[in-house]
Amino acid sequence: MATKIQDRVKETIPQNFENQTASENNSGITPWKEFFTDPNLVNLIDEALKNNQELMITLQQIEIAKSDVMYKNGKLSPTVAAKLGAGIEKVGRYTSTGAGDASTEITDGKEVPENLGNFEGGLVANWEVDIWHKLRTEKQAAVAHYLSTVEGKNFVLSSLIAEVADNYYELLSLDNQLDIIHQYMDLQKKALEVAKIQKQAMAATELAVKKFEAELAKSNATEYDLKQQITEKENQINALLGRYPQTIVRTKESFMSIVPQTVYTGIPSQLLANRPDIKQAELELQSAKLDVEAARKEFYPSLEINAALGLEAFNPSYLVKMPESIAYSLVGELAGPLINKSAIQAQFKSADARQIQALYEYDKTILSAYLDITNQMSAIKNLDKYYEMKSQEVQALDQGIDIANQLFRNMRADYLEVLMNQRDALDAKMELIEAKERQLSTVVNIYKSLGGGWK
Repeated sequence: MATKIQDRVKETIPQNFENQTASENNSGITPWKEFFTDPNLVNLIDEALKNNQELMITLQQIEIAKSDVMYKNGKLSPTVAAKLGAGIEKVGRYTSTGAGDASTEITDGKEVPENLGNFEGGLVANWEVDIWHKLRTEKQAAVAHYLSTVEGKNFVLSSLIAEVADNYYELLSLDNQLDIIHQYMDLQKKALEVAKIQKQAMAATELAVKKFEAELAKSNATEYDLKQQITEKENQINALLGRYPQTIVRTKESFMSIVPQTVYTGIPSQLLANRPDIKQAELELQSAKLDVEAARKEFYPSLEINAALGLEAFNPSYLVKMPESIAYSLVGELAGPLINKSAIQAQFKSADARQIQALYEYDKTILSAYLDITNQMSAIKNLDKYYEMKSQEVQALDQGIDIANQLFRNMRADYLEVLMNQRDALDAKMELIEAKERQLSTVVNIYKSLGGGWK
């Protein structure tokens, strides 16, 4: 007996997301070309949708599932084949067949030859009558699996768009970090020049000069590290686009002024219709249930009808003699398992276990989607505040750098104060850029989590 399953996760899904006002406005239904407005990013996504290898693999999975549906549908109809055959046979004289042939004349005065040929041609048919709808159930299971592969393709589309956008924003972030390093190096070079002048004037020591030289060397090392990260990030995007390494066209100057999209989450129940991975899991659950039903029907008897119609003779010249050479047969068989049903029982238990497994996968997908959106909506609020505070910190530290440099020139501050102010400002600016990238990436991830991108 099949396990009765109950989907408690789907039945108890909350009415709205945590700390969110219930609203049917949902950014997940916005087409991706309207959601992403950067023309360079739009072009990259367009190319990825045409050339991405993972997407191409998924499309072939759809073709495989479609062929399986055609195969299951074909089993519902009779199988008809054309048949041609030729052979020769000699039976023992002292057998019932041999003795009968020896005393039989094919025509007057012509005995049956000792080496008896057999030539035949015609049509043969076989049909398993679907009296319990087992074959129809198998076809329905195949259709559900096919539809799940279509939703799987949609999920790959959604994930691919989000991945391209996420990597694009990370690349812009690295570009801006490299610019900040260059600005920082210019400051350090100026501070180093001042330190050398002060040393000559006996107002500073060799230690101050070496400290500024070391800091400049450290920034040079960071510069090369960022350049390597930029190269790898560009190639990561190129891989998603299915092409060999080349420069990613982008405009880095406006990165810090990008305002993240306002995202509307809608209500949780919309996830069941919007998210391809949830729909895929639901269809796989439906397919698994049908597999259980089909496996249960294996215990029932099956009805097979076999038929043949054609011409048969021991000599090819007799094939044209009608109606003597006409041969036909019609056989119906009703057979069912009586003993040793262990193989069928094992198949049934396996299908039942896969059904329960599919339910857990479905529930896990729904729960993960809800928690993911809740976490990311909270992240957006906190990142907005974080970005605001970091902006104030950067502004204050920039002012501090100017003051420290002025005091250092006038020999009213030592080199450590200048270094510490420059380092703090650099760290704060790097963190501000990373905060901007996290803001944009979080919006991208929420858009994907809401089921956006594949429509």
